[in-house]
Amino acid sequence: MPEFAYKARDMSGDRVTGVISAASEREAISLLSGKSLFPLDVSPEKEAAGFSFGGRVSGQLMAMTYSQLGALLNSGVPLLRSLAVLRDQSSNKTLTEVLTDIHRRVEDGATLADAMQRHPRCFNEMAVNMVRAGGEGGFLEEALERVATFTEQYEDLKAQTAGALAYPIFLGVVGTSVVAVLIIFFVPKFASLFDRLRQRGELPAMTEWLLFISDTIRSYGWIFLIVAAIVAIFLRAQLASESGKRMADLIKLRVPGLGVIFTHLAVARFCRVLGTLLRNGVPILRSLEISRQAASNRVLSEAIANAEENISAGEALAKPLDESGYFPPTVVEMISVAEESNTLDEVLVGIADGLEKRTSRRLELFVRLLEPVMLLVLAGVVLFVVIALLIPVIKMSSAIG
Repeated sequence: MPEFAYKARDMSGDRVTGVISAASEREAISLLSGKSLFPLDVSPEKEAAGFSFGGRVSGQLMAMTYSQLGALLNSGVPLLRSLAVLRDQSSNKTLTEVLTDIHRRVEDGATLADAMQRHPRCFNEMAVNMVRAGGEGGFLEEALERVATFTEQYEDLKAQTAGALAYPIFLGVVGTSVVAVLIIFFVPKFASLFDRLRQRGELPAMTEWLLFISDTIRSYGWIFLIVAAIVAIFLRAQLASESGKRMADLIKLRVPGLGVIFTHLAVARFCRVLGTLLRNGVPILRSLEISRQAASNRVLSEAIANAEENISAGEALAKPLDESGYFPPTVVEMISVAEESNTLDEVLVGIADGLEKRTSRRLELFVRLLEPVMLLVLAGVVLFVVIALLIPVIKMSSAIG
């Protein structure tokens, strides 16, 4: 709904400013009059206003904010008072400004979800939709607690993955730097020594390839860097578009080895949110609309959207999920049985627990295997360079002897 910035005077003559949601300017004036305010100026608010303040807020801080807001509401503290408490105690400048804006909008009559939606850099679609469903269904406190739990789990998984990949990334950076120094600065010093062997046609193929790679990088390395920069800019622009984001999500699901991990994590998030919403009495169609955003994958979201259409036509949920090809057969079978026994909410949460445990073990195994693989690759590259340089040296020594 459009929003209008207004300037008005109250019954005591004090000047009041704010923002109010209304279908038209006339309706905004009518709503202000209903609040015993005399409008001085009412104009459509600029779209850019209120969308972002500074940078992003960390996921852990957002999880804490959700949890604290849910705890305050659960203790009987009114929403406006709870927002004011969180705003006053926040030490993060960006979060303070966001909470200030949300408090003002809620005070002007907007819902909490609508106010949060204006700050996509802090509140993702899943959080906004969960809060909206909680407000509509009367379980806002539990919805906030669930969002806090989901956010914490996601941040813990990111931290776990980043920690596990720290050593392989360090190996990759150091190994690549060493190999680059060898090829660019060390190998060319041997080129003049190998000229006689090259003229006699006795220079090994490995050494020829090594010298060719070294000369190419030294002569045209700057071209490669420019091309790489252009490709990076192009990919970044593509990923900013909806089609590019969908393609990236599709690649995530199909990349060998990691595709299963991405798929299971997305399916687990979808099942947990859907089960939570159904358990709280949210209608199935509304629950699917919210939970498909929790998957954080556009390809899976499209498959779930197709399931919504089938359910609207009176069909079961399991069939369209199975036809999409992205949901594991065991998950589809469990959902099918749960629909028949009317225990879908409980089974979905159980599915999420099982998938998350299996995915965590698979991710840990993948990272453990990544370290020795990277060591072998780097050792192989260094060994190639050393052998390619030693063979001609040994031949020259033999000839001299």
